[in-house]
Amino acid sequence: MPLGAVKVGLFAAAGAGGGGSAGYFGGGTTTAAVDKFAFSDDSRTTLGTALSLTGYGVAAMANSGTAGYFGGGFAATDRVDKFAFSDDSRTTLGTGLSSAGYYGAGLANSGTAGYFALGYVSGAVSTVNKFAFSDDSRTTLGTGLSSNRYLQGSMANSGTAGYFGGGTANLDTVDKFAFSDDSRSTLGTGLSVGRSARGGMANSGTAGYFGGGHDGTGAVSTVDKFAFSDDTRTTLGTGLSSSRYHGAGMANSETLA
Repeated sequence: MPLGAVKVGLFAAAGAGGGGSAGYFGGGTTTAAVDKFAFSDDSRTTLGTALSLTGYGVAAMANSGTAGYFGGGFAATDRVDKFAFSDDSRTTLGTGLSSAGYYGAGLANSGTAGYFALGYVSGAVSTVNKFAFSDDSRTTLGTGLSSNRYLQGSMANSGTAGYFGGGTANLDTVDKFAFSDDSRSTLGTGLSVGRSARGGMANSGTAGYFGGGHDGTGAVSTVDKFAFSDDTRTTLGTGLSSSRYHGAGMANSETLA
């Protein structure tokens, strides 16, 4: 069974759309609220329209400059909510996830498509759904993750590839999906520590990072960096300020996606 009913914050990054550049955190243990932080001054507002369902274990992704998406959540749902960055209005897609799930992960190739790894669907699954940003249509990749898992981290080198790393049970596996054809490869060098419930973030065009997590015996502070040029991994000499898991990551990338 999944780790306990933890509060999980999700993030969707907005580019320079009509609503201005901002980040969004949505959902949690007992809330459907969505908080918006303006990057210009870090001021916070709470959207008048929240997620369509209350719950934790939601995954998120963003089509920078256009819209952000929240998918799945507990108790197992297939909903996908879309927030237009121009006015923060919410619609719920007519076609949601292919199965109801939670503790999944999301990533995006901004301008083209977003991906949700479904996570826990009456057990761990390897399923990855793809949503085309042009019309929000959904397909399911013929090749999913290399093994069934949930509580994985995710990051993307927009325009090139997306990465899902770790997951239950304390995996060190990092799967890479090429955006050109959605083919999957598994990196020869995985995480330095097998772990679940870690956060991911990326500096598109340069490197991605997986931080923290639970290695089966306790929380860790490890931060692994993957260079996008050749997928080599280094482990930062300075990790997180404390050992932790069920964290999340976000980035204001030097390369705008």
